Amino acid sequence: MKYVLFVAGILILTLGISLTIQSELGTSPFDALLVGLSHQVGLSVGSWEVIIAFLLIGCNALLKQQKPEFLGLVTAFITGVGIDMWLYVSESLITPEVWYSKLMTFVIGLVIISIGTAIYLQTNFAPIPIDRLTLILHELTRTPLFISRTLIYFVFLILAFLLSGPIGLGTLLTVCCAGLLLQFIMGHTKKILDRILTDRDTSSHTEREKERSV
Repeated sequence: MKYVLFVAGILILTLGISLTIQSELGTSPFDALLVGLSHQVGLSVGSWEVIIAFLLIGCNALLKQQKPEFLGLVTAFITGVGIDMWLYVSESLITPEVWYSKLMTFVIGLVIISIGTAIYLQTNFAPIPIDRLTLILHELTRTPLFISRTLIYFVFLILAFLLSGPIGLGTLLTVCCAGLLLQFIMGHTKKILDRILTDRDTSSHTEREKERSV
């Protein structure tokens, strides 16, 4: 069940990312960097997700002074495939043209990103390296999660700007609100997922007891 929730969370997350890109209002600094690299250098957005993830895994290992968590590449690969898949689908289905439809698309995308991130992080299975970096800074600095997230976004914002990534109102909203939104949603998803997993474990235990009695 945990792995099902993990994959579901990643697919939800990447759907949100594709919506923010399609909104054309600007994406998160990290996604803006990926799009900028795709436009300036080549390769797909999803491909750059995997490449940058590999570099971040090394960075995380240095910060934690431990072996690289290469399992994170599995997560990054699924994320990269998800981004490219949703972009391919959304390009023909979602084409907001007026400002309010673009804003609505972006806001929905941002909320979906937070929900997907919260779900897959709760499974504690191979976080995306950038999310792992957020958690590491959160632990090392003992600051709220949104501060660690905002600091990371600021660094990627500079890199995205240098590569002419899609920076705009949406980017500003992400920097200011994404960390707080993630922290808020994680509190609620934890309760829901704990209940789901607890009920499943209880059901499995009951079924085993019935089998033994038979």
